[in-house]
Amino acid sequence: MHLVIFDIDGTLTETVKLDEEFFLRSLAEVCGFCDVETDWSTYKHATDSGIFREIHEARTGRPALADEVSRFRQHFVALVARAISKSAIAPIVGAPQLLSVLTGSAEYRVSLATGGWRDSARLKMASAGMCFDDHPSASADDALDRESIMKLSMQRAAERHGGPFAGTVHVGDAVWDARACRAMGIPFIGIGSGVRAARLASEGAIRVFADFSDRDLFLESLDGLTQAAVGKTGRRV
Repeated sequence: MHLVIFDIDGTLTETVKLDEEFFLRSLAEVCGFCDVETDWSTYKHATDSGIFREIHEARTGRPALADEVSRFRQHFVALVARAISKSAIAPIVGAPQLLSVLTGSAEYRVSLATGGWRDSARLKMASAGMCFDDHPSASADDALDRESIMKLSMQRAAERHGGPFAGTVHVGDAVWDARACRAMGIPFIGIGSGVRAARLASEGAIRVFADFSDRDLFLESLDGLTQAAVGKTGRRV
């Protein structure tokens, strides 16, 4: 079996702009923090927990307390819940169908690794026609950095499906996904178009797709990457 790890925001769900809006609103409404840098790639850890803690410490001169992180998270999740009660979230084109195909196959298993909060990821995927809890996962609730989140996702997938896996591929939409994959030696497929696609390619994406509309081509690329990973390393990933 091969493992395919998916990011969520911008990879499976059209929620990048929504996430940024509600993250900034939560910073202002819960903490009074305004004029925040929104190039998330400039932060040490581009995850909800990592960014919040970095901003909090920079503004207050001390680390955030556990209850402060909790209040921020709950406020953010409540904003997401309120928004999707009024308007459903769109999936990235072809994402629900692709997850269904991979989940039902004998060759592939799926896990999720998101830099967002677990509860917001669950809400967003459900609104977009997918089930977060169908797959092993790790999130910003589990760790501050992407690499740790990805490792936990892989570990939980191996525990559920009886790994190790013959090959692993990560699918994501952001430069921090690409950088984490490069650090871990995992092949990376990018999701994006235009400038974003070019940047993902420059950061090491082996293939970049605008979405999952051409499922057959995506699966061909996935198979090629997993086979190449096994051949190159000579070991299970």
